[in-house]
Amino acid sequence: MSLPPALSRAAGAVVRRAPDVIVRAVAPSMRPWAPGDVPVNPPVPGAPVRLYVGPANYAGQGTAWARAAELLPGVGAVAMTAEAPGGFGFPTDVRVPQAVYTGSHRWQTSQRRYVGRFSHVLVEACRPLFGTLRGSVREPNGVWREIADLRASGLVVGSVAHGSDVRDPARHLEATPWSPFRDTEWETGRLLAISAPEHNRHLDALEADGVPTFVSTPDLLRDRPAATWLPLVVDPDRWATDVPPLARRVPVVVHAPTNGPVKGTAAIEPVLERLAARGLVEYRRVTGVPAARMRDVYRDADIVLDQFALGSYGVATCEALAAGRVVVAHVTDQVRTAVADRAGRDLPVLEATPDTLEDVLMRVLDERAAVAERAWADGPAFVRSLHDGRASAEALAGFCGVTAVPGTSS
Repeated sequence: MSLPPALSRAAGAVVRRAPDVIVRAVAPSMRPWAPGDVPVNPPVPGAPVRLYVGPANYAGQGTAWARAAELLPGVGAVAMTAEAPGGFGFPTDVRVPQAVYTGSHRWQTSQRRYVGRFSHVLVEACRPLFGTLRGSVREPNGVWREIADLRASGLVVGSVAHGSDVRDPARHLEATPWSPFRDTEWETGRLLAISAPEHNRHLDALEADGVPTFVSTPDLLRDRPAATWLPLVVDPDRWATDVPPLARRVPVVVHAPTNGPVKGTAAIEPVLERLAARGLVEYRRVTGVPAARMRDVYRDADIVLDQFALGSYGVATCEALAAGRVVVAHVTDQVRTAVADRAGRDLPVLEATPDTLEDVLMRVLDERAAVAERAWADGPAFVRSLHDGRASAEALAGFCGVTAVPGTSS
């Protein structure tokens, strides 16, 4: 017989606080990690401004923002990732197995002491930095208590939203007819309809008390209008290639859906399958590929299809643009305007919806020389102007209490 949820959480809290050596001896399944799985933290930076970023590191962005912050004078940074089994292996400064993150009270308390030696903290995705340390039976997500505790200790704290943590389903339905929230059977969507408004209420209160919010993509400014856009970061040199797109007779079209409903995969694949059946394209759906291998995936692609449901663009688009690929996606006017205002140039992504994708791809095939030339030139230039870390450093300068120096912004 299972315990009621509240009682189960209370019992779990007691077990988590018991010494590891005792629990491992009497109930090893309650400590599903070895002592060697607990990572060693890197040294705390010696800089005047010491920034700690974690725990999500979605698409490697927590680490990328940490490196961007270090472009600023007097800033050192460390990024932490709480990683579930089977993660994509994005670079990070310290990788904490999910079992340790959620289950080791010893690690949690030690990590709290470690973070206390920093001056600034950037909390990602409304997730706790210290696992279940500050969670309670009534409020399992302890991130809000963590933020209050860190601020009371004198640390400067900010929050960065990645997307679904603050994306309001009702508002998103107004933004694009292709919103994934139109699918009432989408279980994740139903859960987000509960969690996102709750997160936004907490962030509203924090903003009113002087705690800044950052957002990773400009579409989220609809949900967090007082936030600062913190651009995504990719390394242009890592993604650069000497192979131009559309040089082969049958172009390779790549779509890499890490989350099918969010990417709009089901709506676009019938189009790709029809074109592939006619011999006009070779379609490759890419899933489960480690981050370190995606460069080869894009290098061998001509056309990359990214998002067709959210109306925004993400890391995959930036990587493909940096590789000079032809990128096609559905991006709303609100996002394109925000990009043009910030970068001083248009987002070089061909606009298409599931309804217009076939026509857009046929036009690419008909005008391949001109399309390839623009993608080869405009994509890498755009990424260097907005997504190479300099604009992100500028966005973080005020939070870090420093002045951006020439060269950290385009």
